[in-house]
Amino acid sequence: MSVGYILRRLGVFGLIVWVTATLNFIIPRLAPGDPIQAILGRLEAQGSKVENSEVLIAEYRRLFGLDDPLWLQYLKYLGAMARGDLGYSLAYFPTPVWDIISDALPYTLGLLIVSTLLSFALGIISGALLVWKGSPRAAQLFAPLMMILAPIPYYLLAILLLFLFAFTLRWFPHSGTASTGRIASGGFDIGYFLDTLYHSILPALSIILASVGGWAVGMRGMMVTIQGEDYLTLAEAKGLKNRRIFLRYAVRNAMLPQLTHLAISLGHVVSGATLVELIFGYPGLGYRLYQSITQADYTVMQGITFFLVLSVAGAVLLIDLLYPKLDPRITYARR
Repeated sequence: MSVGYILRRLGVFGLIVWVTATLNFIIPRLAPGDPIQAILGRLEAQGSKVENSEVLIAEYRRLFGLDDPLWLQYLKYLGAMARGDLGYSLAYFPTPVWDIISDALPYTLGLLIVSTLLSFALGIISGALLVWKGSPRAAQLFAPLMMILAPIPYYLLAILLLFLFAFTLRWFPHSGTASTGRIASGGFDIGYFLDTLYHSILPALSIILASVGGWAVGMRGMMVTIQGEDYLTLAEAKGLKNRRIFLRYAVRNAMLPQLTHLAISLGHVVSGATLVELIFGYPGLGYRLYQSITQADYTVMQGITFFLVLSVAGAVLLIDLLYPKLDPRITYARR
């Protein structure tokens, strides 16, 4: 891999981060209303009396720099992002945005990384078996069933699973991440971990059922294109076992385009499955992003979306740099 290619990819990465960070700054400010007035309005709606509200609003606007011209706010915003300073939450001042992200991130990563990887593995294997000669009949039935579920949005599956397994059969809890009254102790608490895992089954299942079919369809199409390739014929002529030919020669080559999709999917993991987290009351980043939008909390919105931009752009950059290692036929050197 040439140094020039690496530098070009890093340049594209920087350009993507700058453009999306700029949009991240502009879009929340296009929304009508003032975030500080919205916060005080919610306090008054709850029965709290706020005296000298005009003075308080002016002071908060000065504190957060909202009374500066937009170009100056933009320059301060870029400078803060370059230093990794996401500021303080408007709705939960003086809580830093990083604290809100770090509290929610483990829940989102634990839920979505596991469900994404399980969906990928099940979809790749079932889609490959769908067209492979001599595959088990169970695989022939499993993949079409998952393809039927694939067009259904994951949040509708979440509502269906919630109704069936939480409210009708009462096998699983309907919300939260731990049972009432359970608090994590210092260090690793196996009881709290298992309880959190138990509460995560339904949210993860809704994502897996909605995703496996898409992976299977893509893998089936790739497996069809490699049927009859010379390296498969050679492997059969060598007398290799059918399982080894399937895994080492067919699946390994057919799944390469799927890895780009997987990298982007993993990059999107940090954004959270917003609607699923909202339905199940799961305190991940998607749920926090929804709260920040409803509360007009600019800083939290900007922090979470900027974190998403970095993760997606970083995942795409990583897969671009790793592709020559995954497939020796690919080279970025100029001839």
